[in-house]
Amino acid sequence: MATYKKRGYKVKTKEDKEKDVSAEQLDSTTAEVFNTLDETASKTEEWVAKNQKYIFIGIGAIAFVLLGYLVYSKVFAAPKEAEAANEVFKANSYFDQAINVNVNDQLLKGIATRDSLFTLALNGGEGKFGYLNIISEYPGTNAANLANYSAGIAYLNLNEYKLAIKHLQEFSSDDIIIGAKAKGAIGDAFAQLGQQEDALAHYEKAFKHSANDATTPTYLLKAGVTALDLGEAGKALGYFNRIENEYESFKNTADGKMLDIYIGKAEALKK
Repeated sequence: MATYKKRGYKVKTKEDKEKDVSAEQLDSTTAEVFNTLDETASKTEEWVAKNQKYIFIGIGAIAFVLLGYLVYSKVFAAPKEAEAANEVFKANSYFDQAINVNVNDQLLKGIATRDSLFTLALNGGEGKFGYLNIISEYPGTNAANLANYSAGIAYLNLNEYKLAIKHLQEFSSDDIIIGAKAKGAIGDAFAQLGQQEDALAHYEKAFKHSANDATTPTYLLKAGVTALDLGEAGKALGYFNRIENEYESFKNTADGKMLDIYIGKAEALKK
């Protein structure tokens, strides 16, 4: 029987047939992808339905923790911070007087000695809290954290070096000045205890804490001098040269005027 081709009919070439196969494969692949997605979605829905009790418990637990944190911050922490800040005022007053007292004035006028003022700052006076009270009564507050720093400095001045180290190590701050000073003060305490290696380690932490004209050259110098005492002339020279090259203004200070002497000593010992 004869077959007739409709008008306009074009015999498919090999390329056309290959395109048709590719299209069919694409359609098949697309269908498989959607089937897989449908199956995955179904399994997810089944898992959610099966475990919805635990999911709700988990969400509830997270919400409870967040709510608890907000309540603690607003109802307990904030008032506690304010109360601690108010209580520490008198201790700070004693501390500032001790730091600024003129030794000659205290002898001539019979005013409180520096040691007694530091002691009052630590233990309190006139019915007001000292730093030790703030630390014990308001743990976790900014006031207690700063009280640890001030207590450490007070003990350092009272030659209570182990107590100074204890409180300064409990203090934490990212501030470029006070953070460096706390680490440097620990170094000073260790130096007074004759623990030179520990002192050097903390002087290094102090000048690495931040780069600034106020503290960095001071602790570079202390680190260099301590390194010299430990027989590490090369390390000491490196620290002295950093001051020489990076902190020109420090050379005009009382400590800085000794820099050339220290450099000469380090160079001599290094040979």
